[in-house]
Amino acid sequence: MEKRLGVVGIVIEDRSVAPQINKILSDYAETIIGRMGLPNQAEKAAIISLIVNGTTDEIGAMTGKLGSLKQVTVKSALAKSN
Repeated sequence: MEKRLGVVGIVIEDRSVAPQINKILSDYAETIIGRMGLPNQAEKAAIISLIVNGTTDEIGAMTGKLGSLKQVTVKSALAKSN
């Protein structure tokens, strides 16, 4: 299966799930090229953006696990294969 390059955006409305998110991201560390996190203390929320390189199955499994957490929204955009 071909690898795809893309971006994953994660909006966390309740930062108490941060340990679960970090565990999932650690499990998929080989797929993640870069990561930037921006906490918003006033809103008690956070945004994480990931640059990923992996198969659609790998990226889909990761985003599926993240999206199953309460008060976590995940969106991804992947480059099409040539």
